[in-house]
Amino acid sequence: MAADAGMNAVPATAGVLTFDRVFASPSLSGQTPRGVRLSPDGHWLTMLRPRDEERERFDLWGYDRKTGQWKMLIDSKKLSTGGTLSEAEKMQRERLRIGDLKGIVSYGWASDSKSVLVPLDGALYLAGLDGSVRKVETGADPLNPALSPSGRLVSFVRDRRFWVVPVAGGAPVAITPVETSPTVHWGEAEFVAQEEMDRQQGSWWSPDSKLVAIERFDEAHVGIVTRTSIGATGTKTYEQRYPAAGTPNVDVSIWVVKADGSGKVQVDLGPDKDIYVTRVDWAPDGKALYVQRENREQTKLDVLKVDPETGKSEVFFTETARPKMWLNVTSDYRFLKDGTLIWRSERDGFGHLYRFDPKAGSWTQLTKGPWVVSSLDGVDEKGGKLYFTGTLDDVLAPQVYALDYAHGGAPKRLTELGYSNGATLDRTAQMLLISRSAPDQPPQVYLADTKGQRLTWVEENKLSADHPYAPYLTAHRTPTFGTIKADDGTELHYKMITPVMQPGKVYPVFFEHYGGPHSQTVMKNWTSPLAEAIVAKGYIYFELDNRGSPNRGVDFESKIWHAMGSIEVADQLDGAKFLKTLPYVDGKKIAIYGWSYGGYMTLKMLSANQGVYAAGIAGAPVTDWRRYDTHYTERYMGDPNKDKAAYDAAGVLGNADRIGDPLLLMHGLSDDNVVFENSSSLIAKFQAEAKPFEMMLYPGYTHAVRGPKISVHVWNTIFDFLARHGVTPPK
Repeated sequence: MAADAGMNAVPATAGVLTFDRVFASPSLSGQTPRGVRLSPDGHWLTMLRPRDEERERFDLWGYDRKTGQWKMLIDSKKLSTGGTLSEAEKMQRERLRIGDLKGIVSYGWASDSKSVLVPLDGALYLAGLDGSVRKVETGADPLNPALSPSGRLVSFVRDRRFWVVPVAGGAPVAITPVETSPTVHWGEAEFVAQEEMDRQQGSWWSPDSKLVAIERFDEAHVGIVTRTSIGATGTKTYEQRYPAAGTPNVDVSIWVVKADGSGKVQVDLGPDKDIYVTRVDWAPDGKALYVQRENREQTKLDVLKVDPETGKSEVFFTETARPKMWLNVTSDYRFLKDGTLIWRSERDGFGHLYRFDPKAGSWTQLTKGPWVVSSLDGVDEKGGKLYFTGTLDDVLAPQVYALDYAHGGAPKRLTELGYSNGATLDRTAQMLLISRSAPDQPPQVYLADTKGQRLTWVEENKLSADHPYAPYLTAHRTPTFGTIKADDGTELHYKMITPVMQPGKVYPVFFEHYGGPHSQTVMKNWTSPLAEAIVAKGYIYFELDNRGSPNRGVDFESKIWHAMGSIEVADQLDGAKFLKTLPYVDGKKIAIYGWSYGGYMTLKMLSANQGVYAAGIAGAPVTDWRRYDTHYTERYMGDPNKDKAAYDAAGVLGNADRIGDPLLLMHGLSDDNVVFENSSSLIAKFQAEAKPFEMMLYPGYTHAVRGPKISVHVWNTIFDFLARHGVTPPK
């Protein structure tokens, strides 16, 4: 159905939203805390809160649920030394997409709920809830700091070795050996684990803190990419180990070591060395270690049960992908004290929860239907209940549910329809921390009981007169949602925001897309102020989720198997055709924009559908999937050494000569994710064929070109480009 073009008339006094204001402080979305957590005992709630005057800098705040009082636990500016982060930590932050943040970006609770461990400016601090802050002696540039469950030890990585230091004080002790080869790392997650598996850890403490499982990897066989980091005042080169599709991965192993460094044993991961270690967990009683071993093709996952004293392993169970599909790595599982396991699987075609009883060797399906469980949030073992987020009620607005897994029954919704919701719980699942937003409501956070009843606001973020967005509220344009049908009848969801329009006039469209796997963009959540600023310029803002995106089931997602850049392009074309049927759309002025996979999509859409789009902006695009990493690329495309034709078809360079519509190419010159060679090869091809195009390159910036001023430059550049090519609103 078409969007309602006539709603939300804007009073003459409404503020005009600009790019300068969108990226300035304070954030127009209000207080949007990060890292909101409950202490293990549920008494305290902590969060990283941005400063009003500097939205990228975060401090650590705590809320005492008994007194109802907030207090700043650590002021990042007072504690800051101004120290420079190591290159390794900078790259880890890039993996987490927090490279542009300042101050405190992460922290960890002690299991006794009396203190938190905070890394800041290349140092570690232990902050007590009594206001005390003490530096933990680690030496220079500690990576991956963690408190042991007992709270008495701190572990970290330095100089590619794993170290332990007593919290009470003393000298750090390295419990892994000195390696002569610079390619060997202890206690770290390898590149693809961080970038693609959502595994940042390379070490795992046992529940009693007596043992620690440690990853060792050797990247000697991984190919080297000479990454040129071109900055504003100089150039640096890095010999980066980058496992491109079809080339060797790291040699990975897991070892169990006593806290003092003695008694080291190697875990038996099986004879096949070309594997991925996706997850590692201790049993609740510490008597077993569970290691998830995935094959290179990502079609089979063995959960190994390991004896920590000997390292011997046995297959606990195996998960196998459906035909012409891959396995999506999950963190949505819990090992329970009774020996059973709650596990998310897509074995029936949708992501659902199951309970595995190893004694009986049986599986019980706990949730079912043409919808997905998007996250397992907590398990109350004593009460026999679990809590999850899912799309049972609305695929565009996830809700939080409770389920009696011990006795059966239907899921019970705990959150309010009309909002996109998520939840975290304390250790015993007695308290819920709900995060939510809606198209007209910026993110909110509240504490709730296990029935979903709100107990107190953590961050109400009410759109009152003193809210940063208040001057622009009367001009806010509410998005509308609808569906169109793909060529096989599949429904595709879209989101549209229209400006105030005059009868008889037609308007240009800013058509933003991502299009890649594991990213759903059409959601009933808070409308980005950036999108509102685009609409304020007189453009219609449009997004569509194509086949290949998540949360619609295996059949919907697997359409890109060995065929990236095909079905997504066709579906986005159907979106453009739909737009051209609307009487208020100027069909000759549809501009497409995307970054990363979205940038790749821009290039594929321009080459496949010449003349359909008025102009395209491609940010940091992949142009040849042979240049992207193993775990991501081979998951969808297979091995390029075995399926050359699929890679040739998915690439951009072979059909780049078909791009005839105006193109703006953008890329950070220090990108270590989609390396700049992707763009430079396209630039060279265009130049060799005398093909006109425009480009804007950003010295010193990585995959994310973001910041208070640089973001303004990015978006002004985009709309200046559109203006030069006549993609402008009516007079």
